[in-house]
Amino acid sequence: MFSRLVFGLGLLSATALVHPALAADARTLQIIVSKDKQSLVLYDGTDVVGTSKVSTGKDGHTTPSGIFSVLEKQKYHESNLYSAAPMPFMQRLTWSGIALHESNSVPRYPASHGCVRMPGAFAKMLYGMTDPGVPVIISEGELVPRPIDHPTLFHPDAPAAMPLLSDVELRPSMPDRPEKPVQVAMNDTAAMPMPAAQPIAALEPEPPSEPISMLITRRSLRETVIDIQTLLNQLGFPAGNPDGFLGSSTVQAIKAFKTLRPAEFAGDRSLVSDTLLREVYAAAGKGEPPNGVIMARQAFKPIFEAPVTIADPSLALGTHFFTLHAVDEKAGTADWLGITLDNNLSRETMKRLGITNQESSIIAGEPIARSLSRITIPDETRRKIDALIAPGSTLTISDTGLGRETGEGTDFITITRG
Repeated sequence: MFSRLVFGLGLLSATALVHPALAADARTLQIIVSKDKQSLVLYDGTDVVGTSKVSTGKDGHTTPSGIFSVLEKQKYHESNLYSAAPMPFMQRLTWSGIALHESNSVPRYPASHGCVRMPGAFAKMLYGMTDPGVPVIISEGELVPRPIDHPTLFHPDAPAAMPLLSDVELRPSMPDRPEKPVQVAMNDTAAMPMPAAQPIAALEPEPPSEPISMLITRRSLRETVIDIQTLLNQLGFPAGNPDGFLGSSTVQAIKAFKTLRPAEFAGDRSLVSDTLLREVYAAAGKGEPPNGVIMARQAFKPIFEAPVTIADPSLALGTHFFTLHAVDEKAGTADWLGITLDNNLSRETMKRLGITNQESSIIAGEPIARSLSRITIPDETRRKIDALIAPGSTLTISDTGLGRETGEGTDFITITRG
């Protein structure tokens, strides 16, 4: 999934620098675009593999900042929005229209309709080096991946013979959808429909031959409803398929559950509330409900999700991205790299998420360490993930959840500035 290729490349142009170490070894790659500098840097771990000037979106067509990956590649593509403008060596980042591509106009200032333009020689070189799934980070300023060593991060210490995800209680993640828009260079990033989840049996994880992408975030209404549906079904209140939607079966099951507990729900007029979640968890003997979730995808397909706990939930987690550069199975070690992106939360978002402070100042340490130290992952879930990770696996930590661009045929896409 991620490029781990053998390269024998020298200097290709004034905009491209290829690291000589690539001539001998296989590598994992990630791309970082700076809108302030109008530059692109291709990294192998902490080594700079190639650099180039770029032109991102101009006023009115701003290129979104955030965490993406290469979804699709075409050597020749024509824009179906802008007079069939040629877009050679196109590498798609969103299904709503953002891509990397060659252009004969790269003035090193914002000039595109939303895409990231690159000079021809570099675009062709980059196209030949990447595979679908390579991470692409677009930021306001320059970012540099740094080694991160923290006990919350995953490492391959699970026994090889251990059955994968055999007994941990996991829920199905967001399923595929039939639609697949294909326009490039659009500025409209409207929310995509969320279809019904598939049964857990249909989402058995694949063998750990490919990297996985993970997202740790706060629970949303969707995860809360899935939990309530799952537990009400176990308690004998038919709530239908645990899909995160409040259909008629789920509504009737909730009302029936509340009817048997009038004292607990006196004055609670909301159909779904924290009180309902706590009471359902208590009735099922599950203890205190979690406030976070970890989701995983492999080859752009959801494979599982499980609860996690986030300490000090009134403090923002921030937005952090990690890549697994290398693993040592015998030693049980993993070389993780991390970056922190600007965390731009609106007042409305902070209110909705219950965040009163965007700075995690009450816990000592750097922003990445502070966020990782606040996340507790159950041991059983951790062992299963440890058995799945491979070089090129990624982890995103974000306050804002799945994001509107995350859907069929994507990894977890996080938009930090639209």
